[in-house]
Amino acid sequence: MDIFLKSCRNVLKGNADGSPGFHVVLGNEACDLDSMVSALAYAYFLSKTLDSGKIPLPVLNIPRQEFPLRTDNTFLLRESGLSQDDLVFRDEVDLGSLHRAGRLDLTLVDHNVLPSSDRDLEEAVLEVIDHHLLERKPSPSCPVTVETVGSCTTLVTERIIQKAPEVLDQQVAQLLYGTIVLDCVNMAPEAGKVTPKDSQYAVLLETHFPNLPPRGVLFQSLQNAKFDVSGLTTEQMLLKDMKVASEGDLKLAVSVIYMTLEAFLQRQSLQQELCEFCHKHSYNLVVAMTISFNNNKEPFRQLAVYSSSTLYRGEMSQALEQSRSPSLSLSPMSSPYSDIRAYLQGNTLASRKKVLPIIKDFLRDRERREVQGGNLEESYEAPRQRACTEDAGIEEDSYFPPTPMNSLVEGCPLDNGLPKISAEALTEKFSKMASEEENAGGL
Repeated sequence: MDIFLKSCRNVLKGNADGSPGFHVVLGNEACDLDSMVSALAYAYFLSKTLDSGKIPLPVLNIPRQEFPLRTDNTFLLRESGLSQDDLVFRDEVDLGSLHRAGRLDLTLVDHNVLPSSDRDLEEAVLEVIDHHLLERKPSPSCPVTVETVGSCTTLVTERIIQKAPEVLDQQVAQLLYGTIVLDCVNMAPEAGKVTPKDSQYAVLLETHFPNLPPRGVLFQSLQNAKFDVSGLTTEQMLLKDMKVASEGDLKLAVSVIYMTLEAFLQRQSLQQELCEFCHKHSYNLVVAMTISFNNNKEPFRQLAVYSSSTLYRGEMSQALEQSRSPSLSLSPMSSPYSDIRAYLQGNTLASRKKVLPIIKDFLRDRERREVQGGNLEESYEAPRQRACTEDAGIEEDSYFPPTPMNSLVEGCPLDNGLPKISAEALTEKFSKMASEEENAGGL
């Protein structure tokens, strides 16, 4: 694969305009490990099997400068003998220009709908491989493979083995295997992520490539790399594991933060940094979902809603508080800032994967009510935009111009928090949580 990736870079640096075009394999906007490896492996597979004349090209759907924040991605690349210098990022290729020139085919992996900002690329989509809820409208010109397995990489592995098993080598197998193991929480049934198909292909890779790292060791190494937030700025922490959702005039970020909410709220100049983050990226709201372990090494979740708009902050908080499918069991916590609402999340099994549909329903319902009845509140006056100051949030609302985007994709599995915990201990904790949830009547 290293030779394949280098050749992709060389084509882009060289006479790209003279090429017949590209078959781009594009992951989702989070560019987590599953999205990255699915794009790399499937594009490599196409390079060995595709006969369309277009050059298969994996594109990571973030700017290059953000990639160092994906510490598990960089770790697995390094362990697999690949250089991030050979990767192609979204800010390094103009997909819009390629499409307008008739030189773009597009395969989506780890998501099945394009965000509204990429709507113009829709006609170029020829195939979809994903493991999330199907939102794409059926089309005879675009075959869709969607199955709710633990990792999209499992579906890519299945495709390669069924169509061209000779494509697999030690390097590709390690990328696929590490991703499946991480996404499926070391294949522990108690975590609720792994399916029989995930297990089937993990075992198959182990069998055919006996020199793969031991499963538990690889999982723990990837976990440690993924959740290392030491030295990150507030913006980097928010960007590290972030999904974006929007509808109408609202655009929000949903970030997983790997520390306690108390520690996050105590970060110096946090309010100023959140305000600047929203202005820089045109967000109206930030939902921060923290996860960590208590003194007994039991996982717990907390949640914060930030917006300098009282209206937006209140509406989002109310939707999360009143959710029943699932109930998040939110209990208010003390917050040092008036524009940040803080909660203890009693339902520790409700990961971001389960919270995102709540947010999505809220956005759609809000937009529907606006379209049908005009303003949500007749007496509400559009908030004024103002600069970020240390007392921001104590003032009245501010307004950030919306940039439509919608990428509701699955969150990462439960992390190991700040205290390091073994795979066996993690499995034990998940088992205990599942038992308690069952005794309480389930979700």
